[in-house]
This record gives sequence, C-alpha cells and structure tokens, in this order.
Amino acid sequence: MTRQGTLSAIVAVMLGTSLTGHGVSVLAQAAPTPQERVAALKQSLAESQARIRQYEWIETTVITLKGEEKARTQKRVYYGADGKLTKLAIGDAPAPAPAPAGRGGRGGRLKGKIVENKKDEMKEYMEQAVALVHRYVPPKPEDIQRAKDAGKVKAGPTAPGRARLEFADYLKPGDLLAIDVDAANNRLAALTVASYLEKPDDKVALDVQLGALADGTGYTAQTTLDAAAKHIRVVIQNSGYRPLAK
Repeated sequence: MTRQGTLSAIVAVMLGTSLTGHGVSVLAQAAPTPQERVAALKQSLAESQARIRQYEWIETTVITLKGEEKARTQKRVYYGADGKLTKLAIGDAPAPAPAPAGRGGRGGRLKGKIVENKKDEMKEYMEQAVALVHRYVPPKPEDIQRAKDAGKVKAGPTAPGRARLEFADYLKPGDLLAIDVDAANNRLAALTVASYLEKPDDKVALDVQLGALADGTGYTAQTTLDAAAKHIRVVIQNSGYRPLAK
C-alpha cells in the first residue's frame, strides 16, 4: 500500500470507516439506540439464565457489622425440575455465644431485654438486605421490559467498548439500576444499584462483579451491598460451578 493509501487507512480507523480497494467508504451504520440495546440485553439475559440452569454452584453469604463478621452461610444452589431456584444449606457458622445474663434484678432483666430486641432488629435488617440483593441480581428480563415500557431507560456515559443503560425507578421509586454492556456481544460487563430498604433515606448501594463460564454463560461472581447508615455490608459470592447431575 502506498503512503497515501496507508494514511487513508489510518483516517478510516479514526473516523470509524471501512476501506474499499485503495479508497475510503464511510459506513452509514448508526450506533444502536437504547431501545435496541435493551432488546439485545434482554435476549442475552434470557440465554444466560436458560444455560445457567444446567449448572449447580455454591453461594457464600457473609454479613459484617462495623467490619466484624456476624454471619456466614453456604448453600448449594441449582434449578429444580420445576424450574424454581433451590438452595440447600451446607453448613451455617456457629451462632455467637449468648451474652451473660444481666445482674441486678429487674433493671438487669430490662437491660437484657433491650439488648435482645436490638439484636432481633439488626438480624431482621440483615435478612432484608440479603433479600434485596436477590431482587436486583441477576436482572430479570421482565423487569427490564417493564422499565423500558415505562420510559425509564436512557443511555449513560461509560468506558470505551461498553454501552451503559440506566433504569430509573427500576423496582422502587427513586432507585437506579445501571448496567454496562459489552458493546461487541451485548453481555453484562458491570452492574451497580442505588436503592434503599424501607425508606428512601435508608440508602444501600450494590456493586456486582460478573464472570463467564467456559461455554460463555454469564453469571454473577460477587455482589456487595453496603448499607452505610447501619454500617452493614453483605457479600454474596457464587463459585464452584459444575454441570448439574442428571
């Protein structure tokens, strides 16, 4: 190729064009619209969810309060013949030893009761946080479609090679689901959520790390939920994927 031809090739790459012989012809293909991205994303999600049903894996959930581990559970997870997700406990970490009984008569008993009530409230909060994670992750095609139909999807800025879709009011008024999609194959590349538990000021943030199995099936590798107001962190890891025994 001549020097002029080489220069034309460089310009073609910079402008997103294609080469025809020794000349340059501009590709007239426009970038996909958010609606087209949503359709491709839904298809990719549906395909991965269908393929993941052929596997079983280990789900490890770790809950910490102010940096101190409070609970750790492991479950074997798979889809049953009825199509429902099945989770079987492998072994729970031993519960913390109960606090020694208070002394001092009625005052001590009252103090102990208050402590127990606070523990119950915190346990309930932690369980709600774990349940919230599973409402958002993995995203369900029907929830994606509902947000699209409500006109709540828009494109957002992201890194090169990726396309970002933002879904406002995805599951709750005022929440936001942001999905980074690999522009080449429309697979999930990253996922974040800004949401809350009961009240909007009870904010939680989700950050999701994704992975792919050898056959290309996408899966959620790790989800981290931070509830800053309560100093609670929930980390759910999925690992040990293997074909489901038939």
